Amino acid sequence: MAKQAKCVTFSTPSPKSIMSSLSSSTSFSQSPLNQTFSLSMVEETLDSTEPIIKKWDPNTKTISLFIHSRKQAKEFIRCVRDLRRAMHFLVSQHSQSPNLVLAHSLMEIAMSRLEKEFFMILSSNLDQLDPESVSGHSSISSYSEFEYVMQSDDEMEKASESISEVEKASALVMSDLKVIAETMISCGYGKECIKSYKMIRKSIVDEGLHLLRIQKCKISLFNRTDWSVLEPMIKNWIKAAKIGVTTLFRGEKLLCDHVFSASTTIRHTCFYEIANEAGLNLFSLPELVSNKEKKKLPERIFKLMDLYAAISDLKPDMELIHFDSVAPVKTLAISSLKKLKNSIHTCLTEFELKIKNDSSKALTSGGGIHRLTRTTMSFISSLSEYSRVLSEILAEHAIKRNTRLLESYFTAPILEDEHINHHATSVHIAWLILVLLCKLDIKAESYKDVSLSYLFLVNNIQFVVDTVRSTHHLRNLLGDDWLTKHETKLRSYTTNYENAAWAKVYQTVPAKTSTTLSPDQAKTHFKRFHVAFEEAYMKQSSCVILDAKLRDEFKVSIARKLVPEYKEFYQKYLPMLREEINIEMLVRLKPDNLENYLSDLFHGTPMLSDSSSASSSSSMCISLGCG
Repeated sequence: MAKQAKCVTFSTPSPKSIMSSLSSSTSFSQSPLNQTFSLSMVEETLDSTEPIIKKWDPNTKTISLFIHSRKQAKEFIRCVRDLRRAMHFLVSQHSQSPNLVLAHSLMEIAMSRLEKEFFMILSSNLDQLDPESVSGHSSISSYSEFEYVMQSDDEMEKASESISEVEKASALVMSDLKVIAETMISCGYGKECIKSYKMIRKSIVDEGLHLLRIQKCKISLFNRTDWSVLEPMIKNWIKAAKIGVTTLFRGEKLLCDHVFSASTTIRHTCFYEIANEAGLNLFSLPELVSNKEKKKLPERIFKLMDLYAAISDLKPDMELIHFDSVAPVKTLAISSLKKLKNSIHTCLTEFELKIKNDSSKALTSGGGIHRLTRTTMSFISSLSEYSRVLSEILAEHAIKRNTRLLESYFTAPILEDEHINHHATSVHIAWLILVLLCKLDIKAESYKDVSLSYLFLVNNIQFVVDTVRSTHHLRNLLGDDWLTKHETKLRSYTTNYENAAWAKVYQTVPAKTSTTLSPDQAKTHFKRFHVAFEEAYMKQSSCVILDAKLRDEFKVSIARKLVPEYKEFYQKYLPMLREEINIEMLVRLKPDNLENYLSDLFHGTPMLSDSSSASSSSSMCISLGCG
């Protein structure tokens, strides 16, 4: 993610500040080096370091020491460290020595050179220091200021084959920054190197978020933004947040920890000033979304749960990065989770109320599937895909409903996933479906015809059962016991429908007895049968059963009870009435016609014709076993 580095100005602390810094270091008398140091050794050190340090005076040399010659860079660092030890000796033993003035002068040149090198390495190696490259290092070697050993180009080529070229280059650049930072900090020049580091790396983080399309949101503008605009923003945020935390911030934290490994305070301060503002901008959107509008529309729950899941999934990464150094970001993320949790629960409550308060008076034609059933089951099916999120949210909210009724109606299954307790989700979804079924019972009462009420319940419960059975997550949450109970309820409604719609027709066909009917009695039974069948058929032909399998089961069940009995009656008594003048008007239905009429039921369109579907009749006869 890289980019244009900004200019930096170099400043040099006064000799007084150097002396103050050196004086505040560990007492030289406590160092074993002090026991072997002498004035002659100081002079030798100055003689050997002066030409090397002055050679790389930043006012005369514009090229990078570390890029020009790694051997000379290694020698330069050694000279600076020797010079620092010499200055420690002079400050503690010979503070009035004229050599101290020369040492100060050389140290100023050296620090200016290292400050410039630090800036040049940071600004010219943005690809190697890209957060994605840095975050790819599972571990980075640490060197103390006395153990640091620069690798030559040849040594780098012989590095482990498991490390890619980019990783090797990145590791080398990071090690260069580390040794410069440690050297400058130990010499009292930490402030200068930290300033350059924070300025450049903050620009990298800010630009990284910009490339991820993360911008600071203004509350007033956000609250006026329509949800149709917010939804793609949320979708982008979820992807961007994953990259931002696991790559951008993680890479920056690793780099900062490596470069400033000598000081915990500096590490935390640097990372805070680099990442805190960007982190707050990153996590501002979930906070704003959770606060948007007091009334939570149920259909928005899914985007809220997407956000909640995304932040929850990032928590381990944030802990791995040790986000405590940017505590406000961590606080905002936790606050967003809590507010999202409350918003999601509010949406669930609003959804339940929406079912209970549905006041639509329109009855579905032919007792078909109600709009409320379709929308509710679609919503619940989608909810089941978020069982992990719902389990976390519902576990903290006590069930405020008729628990005794719910317990008698539903027993939550024991799921295979032992790591997540889905019981709360199973119970809540079962409750929502129970609320829907209760509402459907009320709507069924609006039908004037009792048989149509039962058919309405059959259609809608069948749709609910089919949805549960065909939705993997929903079936797991509710279990086979739930399906068995509702299939039993479905069969009872089927029986109730058949009795209400066709019982009168069944009763008009004489029972099988040894007694033979007289012609007049037979004519009476034929008339009653035709009247009853036509009345039932005209009512039921406008009914609809959308499930093909259920539709066939209904037709077969009715035909089994009616066709064989009527066929036997027809064949036995029709010859007795051959002499009747209006025999065609008297006996209007032949058994084959009856089968055809029944086969055309439940499509929502009456078929009052003798030319009804022959194929339907044929298939029904096969099911009935009639000849």
